[in-house]
Amino acid sequence: MTATHSANEIRITRVYDAPLALVWDAFTEDAQASQWWGPRGFTITTHSKDLRAGGTWVYTMHGPDGVDWPNFTRYHVVEPHARLVYDHGATSEDSEPLFRMTVLFRNLGARTELELCMTLASPEAAQNARVFIKAAGGNATWDRLAEYLERQTSHVEVFVINRSFDAPIDTIFDMFTTPEHLAQWLPPVGFSMESHRVHIATGGENVFTMMNDEFSMHGRIEYLKVERPHCIEYTQVFTDAHEQIVRHPGAPNWPETLLTSVRLTPEEPAQTRVTIRSAVFGAATPDEIAAFVAERTGMTKGWTGSFDKLESKLAISV
Repeated sequence: MTATHSANEIRITRVYDAPLALVWDAFTEDAQASQWWGPRGFTITTHSKDLRAGGTWVYTMHGPDGVDWPNFTRYHVVEPHARLVYDHGATSEDSEPLFRMTVLFRNLGARTELELCMTLASPEAAQNARVFIKAAGGNATWDRLAEYLERQTSHVEVFVINRSFDAPIDTIFDMFTTPEHLAQWLPPVGFSMESHRVHIATGGENVFTMMNDEFSMHGRIEYLKVERPHCIEYTQVFTDAHEQIVRHPGAPNWPETLLTSVRLTPEEPAQTRVTIRSAVFGAATPDEIAAFVAERTGMTKGWTGSFDKLESKLAISV
């Protein structure tokens, strides 16, 4: 779930490893927004844009299924490098918007905090919007922005996904670092997980098998940093049954090693945001980098399924 302050609001906070001016430009310039705007698999075509109070942005979103979604945005406040207020979700100048969006840009030095607030007509409309956004993968828009900014600043391709959970940060940390908990929610949907040797701490490892009725895959996680309650970093490889490194069983061009960081951020006293960031670790060929980039939608689906299981587990245990 996403943090809320009023029943008819949906609030999202993200912190990007990029300076304020770069984040503002990525958000407001057509050529940059077209590279990340929308859920995964979507592209956009801008027909016109007038970034000023009273101005409009008219564009079409193209879904991966070939369906086009016309969009008409009207700006009410444009304060460069500080604030945007606009109506979002209308399909034309004469149609009603779905909500009013307020975006606050905060300078954190080399980093930038983005606070987004969607204000809807009623609590019921807000709840319906939460369900729709989750089903459509809409929050991946802000993950795609993180990936785009990383590419702009470091020229590194990364995968990013965020999820907020209704549980305190220590509880979420335990879900990532207690083997019995991790095995119950981390495997892909339909798979179970068995750890053969596991010690989740800095310098530790997790040698495991994930399996269903038809298929088994083996792997090894090496923990580079485990610092309660905010940070977990690890590398991960696929192995054979004898713990020898092998390539992805279904993707021969998949990179040999990934580096993943898990960042936990308290949003409210009993709410925690999880940020997953993965990148290729070590040497990789252009084909391997391309395979990693092409699989971001699949990685989003995989982590979403795991996070759904974690959310269900928390609903029972918290």
